[in-house]
Amino acid sequence: MAGYNRERFFKDAGAGLTVGIVALPLAMAFAIASGLKPEAGIWTAIIAGAIIASLGGSAVQIGGPAGAFIVIVYGIIERYGLANLLISTTCAGVLLFLLGFFKLGTLVRYVPVSIVVGFTNGIAVLIALSQVKDLLGLQIARMPADFFSQLKAIALNIGTLNPYALGLGLACLVGLLVWPRLFDTQTRYAHALTNRLIRLIQAGEGLQLKRATRLASRLPGPIVALLTLTALAYFLSLPVETIGSRFGGIPRALPGFEFPDFSWATVRLLVAPTITIALLGAVESLLCARVADQISGLKRHDPNQELMAQGVANFVVPFFGGMPATGTIARTVTNVRAGATSPISGLVHALTLVAVVLVAAPLAVHVPLPVLAGILLYVAWNMGEWREFAELKRASNHYRLIMLGTFFLTVVFDLTVALQVGLLLACVLFVRRMSSLFQVVEVSNSGDEAGFRLYGSLFFGAVAKIDPILNVVESAPHGMTIRLDVQSLQVLDASGLDVLEQLQKAIVSRGGRLVLAGLNAQPRQVMERAGFLAHVETV
Repeated sequence: MAGYNRERFFKDAGAGLTVGIVALPLAMAFAIASGLKPEAGIWTAIIAGAIIASLGGSAVQIGGPAGAFIVIVYGIIERYGLANLLISTTCAGVLLFLLGFFKLGTLVRYVPVSIVVGFTNGIAVLIALSQVKDLLGLQIARMPADFFSQLKAIALNIGTLNPYALGLGLACLVGLLVWPRLFDTQTRYAHALTNRLIRLIQAGEGLQLKRATRLASRLPGPIVALLTLTALAYFLSLPVETIGSRFGGIPRALPGFEFPDFSWATVRLLVAPTITIALLGAVESLLCARVADQISGLKRHDPNQELMAQGVANFVVPFFGGMPATGTIARTVTNVRAGATSPISGLVHALTLVAVVLVAAPLAVHVPLPVLAGILLYVAWNMGEWREFAELKRASNHYRLIMLGTFFLTVVFDLTVALQVGLLLACVLFVRRMSSLFQVVEVSNSGDEAGFRLYGSLFFGAVAKIDPILNVVESAPHGMTIRLDVQSLQVLDASGLDVLEQLQKAIVSRGGRLVLAGLNAQPRQVMERAGFLAHVETV
């Protein structure tokens, strides 16, 4: 905020107003898709958005409910219930705060990109599948949480398809895809619009239309779709389900504080969902902050401060009936492109949502659920990194295995299993890769002396490669000297030291001696600490 002035304030206010309008339909859609009431998403966007903007480590990041949490939240509610979701979110907030407080924010960057791409695409598929019910207007009382049960429920109830709902949903989806391209000078839609404007200007009718076009280009697509299709459904009295018919509308008041039923016995049962919420929130928020850094050109974010802010937000929001929150890439990008320069834009975004709730809440009862389903399908499409599938043929086998494994586990099982297996698989493949880089090369063998050169890292995954030296020792004449050139040995761990000690004992038992040449700092330090250097010769 150093050097903050009036000009920057008006930029931030305009950006916050824009992103606040964009956040409204998304917040409601995310909450409904998660099995919650629409106001849960709005309260989360307001409270978490204000806290993250005030305390976060990024100047322009917008926090709130995110599409990535839909599958997780829905599954937790199905398995544990709403009350336990609130407890899990609060505990995840504590965990996030501790990660930031102990400066562990950089650890999130150790998650391989193949895992991130895999679970992101998997979540996008699950979000899209969860919206098929409302898109088609199917009469399903309660959608199950798992992938195959959802497919079965849709197949069994496909006969209840509502053509009006399908029409509204497809119109919303097509409109969202076409709207930004109408004003993109690189597309044929824009060229056609420009040519039409030129003809109208030549006819003396273009000034007002040009102004209207400039104004339209600034309107967010989701808001245009929400307003136009809601009005269409209302005035034509289309028989589709709305927010009012399912939830009774949105309260025209701020939420009250409510303390959830909390016990240590309950917390112990919620370890898995708590860790899932915290890990996903950390990954999403820090990825979003990095994107904001790249496109804004502002000061680089502080990952630990950001995690602490996310922790405070997720700790507080459940006491007001909210859902898990994190940094949101779509709204953050909108914020930056609208001219945001500081956290003031995030606070204005929250205040905009408060004003909308207090003033326009009664109108929300008319919003058709198929329209919100269309918005979420658009979010899922933009969320997925689908090009990664086409580019897999150029990736390594390790990358393919981790990415596809994480993707299928996310879709078929859940994100918790996918992350656990993905990280375990990444660690195993990393160990395998690192062990393949360690080499033992025989450079001489004159009968009474043999020489070997060690390259790379001698750690627990590579100790088996010392076996050829042991074979030479076991078949060598009495009193043979083994000389190891370790100048290219960069890293030695406890397992590597243990196999060297076994080698040294085997050599000594046959009356020989072990000589180490060219020790580097890290291996020398490990050997000195263990007292190994006292039993070998070094040159």
